[in-house]
Amino acid sequence: MLLGGVITAAFAQLSPAKGGTVTLDYYYNNESKPDKAGNPVRWHYVWGETDDGGVSLWGHIFDSLGVKKDSLLTAPTAANLKKTGIYIIIDPDTEKESAHPNYMNEKDAGVIYNWVKAGGVLVLLENDSANAEFARFNLLSEKFGIHFNGDSRNRVQGQNWEQGAFHIPAGHEIFRGGRKVYIKELSTLTLKSPARAVYKDGAHVIMAVARVGRGTVFAVGDPWFYNEYVNGSRLPASFQNYEAAGDLTQWLIKAANR
Repeated sequence: MLLGGVITAAFAQLSPAKGGTVTLDYYYNNESKPDKAGNPVRWHYVWGETDDGGVSLWGHIFDSLGVKKDSLLTAPTAANLKKTGIYIIIDPDTEKESAHPNYMNEKDAGVIYNWVKAGGVLVLLENDSANAEFARFNLLSEKFGIHFNGDSRNRVQGQNWEQGAFHIPAGHEIFRGGRKVYIKELSTLTLKSPARAVYKDGAHVIMAVARVGRGTVFAVGDPWFYNEYVNGSRLPASFQNYEAAGDLTQWLIKAANR
């Protein structure tokens, strides 16, 4: 695990944020499982989840940079989004994952679009074809010129980690030092204006950014920064997902403070 002094060292070079709030969606991603007493508990890509499927380590990065964490259990509205500068939606549910999925719709997509246009920073982290909903979620992403293709690229066989490797070059606008990162079984992207690719693997668009009004959207077709692949216990040391999470977090904060 990346703990104690290792975490401190990892953030020694990061500039503190100006404050603000990052809100993680718990509405479109609304999975639960029974605890030991049989009661349902929220899990999978949530702040407080410290096992492999949680995003507690990414949350720690926001904590370290002075950003307050929040969550949104209901559909987005102009009023509740007004309280946040960064809004993250990860892995929208399918019927396999939730008995009653909260699907994206035109009304919600319009609310989110207007919030971004007014200056919000939206992060869209989809998943591969077997593990997320695409048709309805694209109602939102396409408002920014981003279409999730619903495929499954970088299918890793066993522990052949290099099958999931992407090499981001130095001088990148987000990951400035260059990073070797691991992203497996992800959806690629198809773009049109105002979206543009910020990382491609050959002809395949892996990461995209869109600027709309005063706001910003960042998209990747995988949850990417969940604990399993940033905690330092699973991947070989050559991969830099944790450091990349710090890079992206700083970039999001700057975008929210433009």
